[in-house]
Amino acid sequence: MEERESVQLARPWRIGVDVGGTFTDLVLADANGHTRIAKVPSVPTDPSQGVLNALRQLASDLDIGLRTVLSQCTLFVHGSTVATNTILEGKGARVGLLTTKGFRDALELRRGLRDDQWDHRKPFAPVLVPRYLRHGVEGRIDNDGAEIAPLDLSDIDRAMDNFETEDVEAVAIALFNSFLCDEHEARAEAAVRERWPNAWITRSANISPMMGEYERTSTAVVNAALSPRIVEYLRALDTELQREGLAKPILLVQSNGGAASVAQVTPKPVNLLLSGPAAAVGALDLFRRAIDSTGVPESDHGNIISMEIGGTSCDVMLMANGQVATRDDVAIGGYHVSAPAIDIHTVGAGGGTIAGVDSAGMLYVGPQGAGARPGPACYGFGGLLPTVTDAQLVLGRLRPGPYASGSISLDMSAARRAIDTYVATPLGISIEDAAAGIISLLEQNLLHAVEFISIERGHSPRRFTLVAAGGAGPMHGATIARGLGCERVYIPRAAGALCAIGMLHADVRQDFSSFAMKSIDE
Repeated sequence: MEERESVQLARPWRIGVDVGGTFTDLVLADANGHTRIAKVPSVPTDPSQGVLNALRQLASDLDIGLRTVLSQCTLFVHGSTVATNTILEGKGARVGLLTTKGFRDALELRRGLRDDQWDHRKPFAPVLVPRYLRHGVEGRIDNDGAEIAPLDLSDIDRAMDNFETEDVEAVAIALFNSFLCDEHEARAEAAVRERWPNAWITRSANISPMMGEYERTSTAVVNAALSPRIVEYLRALDTELQREGLAKPILLVQSNGGAASVAQVTPKPVNLLLSGPAAAVGALDLFRRAIDSTGVPESDHGNIISMEIGGTSCDVMLMANGQVATRDDVAIGGYHVSAPAIDIHTVGAGGGTIAGVDSAGMLYVGPQGAGARPGPACYGFGGLLPTVTDAQLVLGRLRPGPYASGSISLDMSAARRAIDTYVATPLGISIEDAAAGIISLLEQNLLHAVEFISIERGHSPRRFTLVAAGGAGPMHGATIARGLGCERVYIPRAAGALCAIGMLHADVRQDFSSFAMKSIDE
């Protein structure tokens, strides 16, 4: 480690920053491939402060100024869970919906299907646009793209009167059959802009020009809910970094694993919903060459399962024969989004996952997490509930004292007190047994998550190398690999910054989709 620290960095360099739910990770790679890493607690109330804090930490570690760090950077790639958390926490903008008359309830009716057909009690996610903000507009496009009823602009005027009264921040326009002809949607947007020149407007045909009224409407609404929050955050961050010395605009990792500029993402912030986790594709491409050179049978080259465990969640991804599967739709918090995305399976299992005993006297671990603040009890930030990190500390798998460049310090007595109060005493067992139980239950959840993306999709884990990454991943890698039957576990040197590393290896990428109505022969 001392040898790596003594290496003089060669300018210019590249920087990748991953804003997670608990930590913000930064990786700097210089012109010769040497790296430096900074890890600081995230700031959920203002994620940009986490980015700036990480940069300041790096500048301090290198003993140079922040302006020097940024002015010598030729590529700055950013990924985050900000868009995901905005939807999951219900903090999106207030949206008004313009839809074809007779279809105002399509958003709430959904497809009438449940993820678990046996669970009839679990409620659907709250509708992002309440019914009184969903307005039907007269006008109709036929199934061949021809107009059979003209658009009634007076309906839009009445809807706008309501939107103004109800303090609507963004407007989603999703008209019937607009994927075949978007003329009505374009005219509706023009009518809205006459009243609100600077309005945040999302047209479904621009975001997802595909068949399916519910899917298109849901995607448009989610995009509208994200636009004022995410775009303003990204613009502010880009401006602040350039003010501090960054010469080039930042790039953003999209859900498809590729990078794009702020200007390219501005119309479609919905493409950032998996921004942080999707960056792992770039890291797996990098690690694949190192793994395959270690004597892996040629038939298993390019077969990797990554298990990235952070403070809040675990993201699982599978690469088969050097390719990571993609999909054209995702579900975030119960909301359907039709957007190109890397196939990632996420579960609420991380270092900050909260453990306890339920009313039936059963131990549970998650899915709730302690987040960056107050975090695990051992962080000393005011958290009282026991977490997986507290259990690892009690079992001696972590040592007390400073971590993450001294930004946190693990307190053994606080961890023991939390586990004793909320798990050991209610179950009538020792603190050590309670901690071991927390780890065992968490690892069972992790095992199921990896099985879901491998065995349940026809892949034998025995032919894959398990990459255990994230701040907490390496501590669970061997156990999960043994349960899966994997013969190889790969732990990157910078496991805690997997996605930030991946950002430096992400391709610039744009995905486009369109609907084609033709015979199968054509």
